[in-house]
Amino acid sequence: MQFRKLGKTGKEISALGFGAMRLPTRGKETDVDESAAIEVIRHAIDRGVNYIDTAYPYHGGHGERVVGKALEDGYREKVYIATKSPIWQVEKFDDFSRIFDEQCARLNVDYIDFYLVHCVQAPFWPKMQELRVFEWAERAQADGRFGEFGFSFHDRFEFFKEVVDAYDWRFCQIQYNFVNEDVQAGAQGLKYAAEKGLGVIIMEPLFGGTLANPPDPVREIWQAAGRKPADVALRWLWDKPEVSFVLSGMNRIGQVDENVETAGRAGVGQFSDEERQLVSRVQEKYKELSPIPCTKCGYCLPCPHGVNIPLNIELYNSATLFKGNPSALCRNLYHGLPASEQAKACQACGTCEERCPQGIEIGKLMAEVAETFR
Repeated sequence: MQFRKLGKTGKEISALGFGAMRLPTRGKETDVDESAAIEVIRHAIDRGVNYIDTAYPYHGGHGERVVGKALEDGYREKVYIATKSPIWQVEKFDDFSRIFDEQCARLNVDYIDFYLVHCVQAPFWPKMQELRVFEWAERAQADGRFGEFGFSFHDRFEFFKEVVDAYDWRFCQIQYNFVNEDVQAGAQGLKYAAEKGLGVIIMEPLFGGTLANPPDPVREIWQAAGRKPADVALRWLWDKPEVSFVLSGMNRIGQVDENVETAGRAGVGQFSDEERQLVSRVQEKYKELSPIPCTKCGYCLPCPHGVNIPLNIELYNSATLFKGNPSALCRNLYHGLPASEQAKACQACGTCEERCPQGIEIGKLMAEVAETFR
């Protein structure tokens, strides 16, 4: 296993981290197959993974408890534990400590190595500041309750910059993969945070697993090149010096072994020009398969009513093309937008349609987007 330094924390973290958001279940998300989950987590640690990421709401609140069980029998001493504060459930200052204490009890620990504000989005930002989250974090760190403080992010790049600049964060966690280079914080956010000295953790490297199981037209490209999509997608990320490490939601022993093997061959400068060209072909095919032929040229903007038309279309395309988990991710991002930027704010005035080089019936489409994500 290769290790990378997590920004100004100075911590050496395995290039592959374990994301405990998608543990094996018996059908329902809340019904975790504990024996299988414990086996997978411990196998990952035995293979060199030293960072386990979970959160308060994962698996309906059962995720942290299962992770805690997996880290018994000496495994706790081998890893860093990361979990997150559900800011949407915090109503008063003391709730930070109440929830943190509950998380420690679930995990069966008295100290958490990495603690994040979960899912930072613009609607929650004023609340975070009003509730004095930074003051609470500094008190908790001074009391020796947790180590490094950071945040996970699901919003736009412009807001990401605001959040990064608002506090002396140690690290952040962003969604990023080769079909989401310009979504949320995106490539710009990755570079901006790294330049500020933050460690940058990547989540959704395979976009909810769908990049590993592509639609047939994309699969044909991978097969013709004789390459495995998950292997290339992960190595594409590890080639970037700004990436501290990558989280993967592994729920089978085989997935762990495959990803560990890939991590062992990956690194900055290890991605070939031939592979870059392959990724470009795959990206173009995904664009061709998108139901709405939007090129994000921006000619439709500004909308007289404030709707972020290109972003709404991009979320709709992704949700339609990938289905499953990405659809839920896109819905969450949509609802994280200010109400004026959501498709439902469209008044079908036609101004944007007069400007659109692609001739998209935007007014009609915005109604469909709003219905899709309602």
